[in-house]
Amino acid sequence: MMLHHEMIEEVAAPPAMPAQARAPGKLIVLLVLALGITAFFYFDVGRALSLGALKENRDRLLAFTGANYATAVALFIVSYATVTGLSLPGAVILTLAGGFLFGSIFGTLFVNLGATTGATLSFLVARYLLRDAVEQKFGKWLSPFQEGFAKNALSYLMTLRLIPLFPFFVVNLVSGLTHVRVGTYIMATAIGIIPGSFVYAYAGRQLGTINSLKEIASPSVLAAFILLGLLALVPIVYKKLSVNKQDGH
Repeated sequence: MMLHHEMIEEVAAPPAMPAQARAPGKLIVLLVLALGITAFFYFDVGRALSLGALKENRDRLLAFTGANYATAVALFIVSYATVTGLSLPGAVILTLAGGFLFGSIFGTLFVNLGATTGATLSFLVARYLLRDAVEQKFGKWLSPFQEGFAKNALSYLMTLRLIPLFPFFVVNLVSGLTHVRVGTYIMATAIGIIPGSFVYAYAGRQLGTINSLKEIASPSVLAAFILLGLLALVPIVYKKLSVNKQDGH
């Protein structure tokens, strides 16, 4: 059993690729990112991802979705994944659009698929491009943080996802510099963004009455998100209290 376990670990964790071999790959990734971001601003896509544009085009969007539902869903998920994957503005407007076009429940589902996919891509890009360089330069100072974060990654990430005070794209990029497992990151992201996605998707159903995004993120809503984020830290607090109690004995 021990030999079999070691063989699985050896297959699952291939030897690290030399830095020289990864350089062309990193250059290609950087080029793709640069082209995507340049295209976003050159074609002024940001203008379409605004509350005013969404309200102006709601009848056309509804008509297209009604006539081409499967295509509209696919385009929506791909668009959301692209925006979040490239860390571009517009995710909030897309969430409103998801609720408006597909309803609160299905809108939340499609937003979750797009956002989690894009966040994972952003996470992997940050890990591939930046983590080695950051660890070489700041490894000694980051080591205690890395160990603590890895042990409680799910709770920490859930808190960061639930509390909207932390920008979505920042959490994606910074998480890529840690040792958190990809599966843990995906799980925390997929679960942690559900409340916020549902609030904005539900608000999208009343699109005609919304004049500002501030109307959605009211103090009471933000307080609820913060409370949820703090609840995600309960397992960590409990674990530390249990350890201290055992040490006391």
